[in-house]
Amino acid sequence: MKNSGKLVSFLVPIISILLAFVIGCIIMAVLGANPFVALESLWIGAFGSLRNVGTTLARSTPLIFTSLCACFAYRCGVFNLGGEGQFLMGSIVCCYIATQSGIEGLPAIILCLVGGAAAGGVWSLISGLLKVYRGQNEMIITIMLNYVATLFMGVVYTNWLRDGSVPQTQAVPDATQLSRLFGLRVTSAFVIALVVGLLVYYFLFYTSKGFQLRAVGLNMTAAEFNGFAVKKYILMSFIVSGAIAGLGGSAELLGTQFRLINGFGNGYGFDGVAMALIGQLHPLATILVAIFFAALRVGSTTMQAATGVPTSVSDIIQALVIVFTVAGLAMVKLPGFKAFLGRLTERRKEAA
Repeated sequence: MKNSGKLVSFLVPIISILLAFVIGCIIMAVLGANPFVALESLWIGAFGSLRNVGTTLARSTPLIFTSLCACFAYRCGVFNLGGEGQFLMGSIVCCYIATQSGIEGLPAIILCLVGGAAAGGVWSLISGLLKVYRGQNEMIITIMLNYVATLFMGVVYTNWLRDGSVPQTQAVPDATQLSRLFGLRVTSAFVIALVVGLLVYYFLFYTSKGFQLRAVGLNMTAAEFNGFAVKKYILMSFIVSGAIAGLGGSAELLGTQFRLINGFGNGYGFDGVAMALIGQLHPLATILVAIFFAALRVGSTTMQAATGVPTSVSDIIQALVIVFTVAGLAMVKLPGFKAFLGRLTERRKEAA
């Protein structure tokens, strides 16, 4: 029964992706394009050359950070929807250090990354404190703080750190920018994201603290009854998840954007939540999902140029993957479906 449930949960995202592509192909055919040629162009645009692979991995980097942020928090049973705000706060502190401290090179990079992670953790801690000590709903608080962070960033690049007459900040000095890998667009920020993902995976599944955090997420009442410091783990989940997002904001600024401007980081937070859910809150699966979504976004441009299929079809496919996955996982948890799996398992045993 348990193994059957795991198998079904594993198959749900895969089936959701296949169904989404089937519907996407139907839409392409209705638009007068050859779906097979369109999908081939999509693949070539994302992975057809080393340059395209580098672009895909670069686009996936901020998504990996925000999805790991959501993954870590949800494992503790808290719903951190503020990944975007924490991402922005990390980039703001990083920008200030990079452009105003006068420090350049490796020391500046380390200071920027640490400062950005700290800023994201502190920004997320606000929601944790309000949840633990005031009983506030963390989903509402984190969403509201996203808007506060966005507006605060607007003040930064239009006023405090504005670069002349253009509403943007000064560019990060060349010596403080993250290095590119093999001359491609992808930078060492991607390596940092992978390392963070591996550390999160190791902590959650191979340490006693990680086990206790997951126990709190599964049943807070039972965990508290068994002597676990539930409030401490809730606050820790907010701090760590916020630090991951803040680190992502710093890495994105130092590796890709180089300056704060209107639209920086827009949508990364909620995209990360969706990818964490599709990856079923598993850090390594979440990384793969982020790369998959980045490939759809990068490849859609080539698909449009080659076949005339608008990039919005790629957006439709992404949305369908999310809808089908969430609906499928919800169905798996229904008592009737579990009973069906139980009967199926019993019949397999009788047949054996």
